[in-house]
Amino acid sequence: MSDLIPQIHLLAAQHAADTVALRRHLHAHPELSFAETGTAAFVTRELEKLGLHPRPIANTGVVALIEGQPGGPTIALRADMDALPITEANDVAYKSTNPGVMHACGHDVHTASLLGAARILNELKGEFQGTVKLMFQPGEERLPGGASLMIKEGVLENPAVGSVLGQHVFPHLPAGKIGVRAGRYMASTDELYLTIKGKGGHGAMPEMNLDPVLVAAHIIVAAQQIVSRRANPKIPSVLSFGKVIANGATNVIPNEVYIEGTFRTLNEEWRNEAHQHLRRLCEGLAESMGAVCELEIRRGYPYLENEPALTARVKAAAEAYLGPENVVELDQWMAAEDFAYFSQAGPACFYRLGTRHEDGRFASSVHTPTFDIDEQALSTGPGLMAWLAIQELAARG
Repeated sequence: MSDLIPQIHLLAAQHAADTVALRRHLHAHPELSFAETGTAAFVTRELEKLGLHPRPIANTGVVALIEGQPGGPTIALRADMDALPITEANDVAYKSTNPGVMHACGHDVHTASLLGAARILNELKGEFQGTVKLMFQPGEERLPGGASLMIKEGVLENPAVGSVLGQHVFPHLPAGKIGVRAGRYMASTDELYLTIKGKGGHGAMPEMNLDPVLVAAHIIVAAQQIVSRRANPKIPSVLSFGKVIANGATNVIPNEVYIEGTFRTLNEEWRNEAHQHLRRLCEGLAESMGAVCELEIRRGYPYLENEPALTARVKAAAEAYLGPENVVELDQWMAAEDFAYFSQAGPACFYRLGTRHEDGRFASSVHTPTFDIDEQALSTGPGLMAWLAIQELAARG
């Protein structure tokens, strides 16, 4: 089917300006997780223009089918749609018009790319056998994650999906390149909330108090032994505390200290064990010092596994479409993504789309107020996604 590559490149080029316009509209009208009503309505209208029949799912999600020749398998393409509570600092014509909300993680790019891929696949549906399920997902940035809700509502059924592909912007790579990694790629994530309760009082009379600040300091330091001495060194693990509130003063010991943190790893069994170790350590250490520690662990996304055989097919297809020099191997990344739920449910591959300019522009990281992309990436993303879908249908046919 390699004879389709020039045709897909041509269609991607023909639609490039429209894809950029789609992305700019989405960028200018960002919406927070599980509040993507305008975005979902916009996506629905664009899909209906193609003659498709989108339907809502998980409240603000959208799903649609592109049916090729009958008798083939079904694969899914996923894009997330939500934005972040960040005030945009970019001075561009398509700057966010929603104060305090910004597409700082590229979900506008993902959505526009999938809409672009839908256009291409719809024009080529006579050239492939099977069905492509388009999944426009809400709420990636907020627990419990829109992917989990879509799966619970049956997005991977009727028709049953054999594999799921997703892409994500990557400012560390220039536009025109992508990154892939087989196996365990991204970490699970759990939110940690600790309250250490003691007895406050005057800072000049510590013997009359039970200092929760001291207890909290011991817990923060001691908890690191869970990673350094309890974890198998072959299993990546991260324990970080990023927020500590001890609302006293120079001469006031507070009654309690509040701490927030995160635990991440790439192994579900060790993840569960680590939770138990952390709870015993925090509660036991506080008790040994006469205080009380209340620990809440909010379980987040699982680790993300790129199924090796599928990822090998994605890599080979991407090399055929982009050239081998434009497909790079990624390292493991301890950030989290709710696409992981799809990877836990069946074969899935999550790859990265380069968005930086060769001259160094557009290098700001995701989740920053200056994040933006080289829009040349929108000439790569839709066509590549369409080609990967066609190749995967052929491999599963």
